[in-house]
Amino acid sequence: MKISLTGIKPTGNIHIGNYFGAIKPALTLTEQYFCVYFVADLHALNSNFSPKQLQEQIYEVAAAWIVFGLDTEKAIFFRQSDIPEIPELTTILSAVTPKGLMNRAHAYKAMLDKNAEAGNDPDFGVNMGLYTYPILMAADILLYNSDVVPVGQDQNQHVEIARDIAENLNRIYGKTLKIPEGINSETTKVIPGIDGRKMSKSYNNTLPIFAPEKDLRKQVMRIVTDSTPPEDPKDPDTCNLFQIYQHFGAPERVEEVRQLYLQGGLAYGALKQELFENMIETFKPARERFNYLMENKHEIDQILTSGAEKARELGRPVLARVRKAVGIDR
Repeated sequence: MKISLTGIKPTGNIHIGNYFGAIKPALTLTEQYFCVYFVADLHALNSNFSPKQLQEQIYEVAAAWIVFGLDTEKAIFFRQSDIPEIPELTTILSAVTPKGLMNRAHAYKAMLDKNAEAGNDPDFGVNMGLYTYPILMAADILLYNSDVVPVGQDQNQHVEIARDIAENLNRIYGKTLKIPEGINSETTKVIPGIDGRKMSKSYNNTLPIFAPEKDLRKQVMRIVTDSTPPEDPKDPDTCNLFQIYQHFGAPERVEEVRQLYLQGGLAYGALKQELFENMIETFKPARERFNYLMENKHEIDQILTSGAEKARELGRPVLARVRKAVGIDR
């Protein structure tokens, strides 16, 4: 089977946008590919400078993927920092990566724009981890002979840079690395946040799946709605409450609610309460299993350690081939 690679940055507080937009569609790929999933903790070092928080978030994201159905018998799941071959390959790839390619990376350009708006030095707040993160990402992709990398439309550049770097090395040293392709999942969904914008932790507009019930309900009740009276018609297609609700109600109930929107007779508060109850019911088994794993982190460690051994077995021949090609094999 062809190999699919998915990296998961540990940022904590997994929300329904993560689940419907990334986790759920990514897990379905095991039906078509041999899947490699990893917790990208080395990437997180660029912006998270709290060791305690980072460790907790690594466990949170790993536990979330496990409870949502990541089958470690069918796929490899590991922690990026457990693979010493990754930084070694990163160093080798750095030698064949033009600086201009890094200058065009979206994350770096976004920092330049932000600094320009603030009147700061262009490179204010830019560390070398952020500047060279596309090379580390290329190593992640290329080490496992990845055929495909599932990405959102805004992440295509990540794969394009990995392709450029691999092609540079192949041009200099002969065909050594497989050239991966990015694939955009047609099932990927953009979930609106409680303020109507894309659900994102950076906007503080999320509905966190594993939050205590009291906190989750408080967030649900904060979903922004207009001032239309319950008896008046409303447009379900422009209401972020309905856009969120439709992922949790039974199909017949979703259609019933849609008609209540169109005809009038629906109170936002009542629908928010129904949404909250549906969320708790939908994620009840996952929440219980998640809480168990977070209290028994050694079980997460066992899964990630076992996955790392498999990942290293997959990656060692690729690194050996690269070392031989560039002239540093032992």
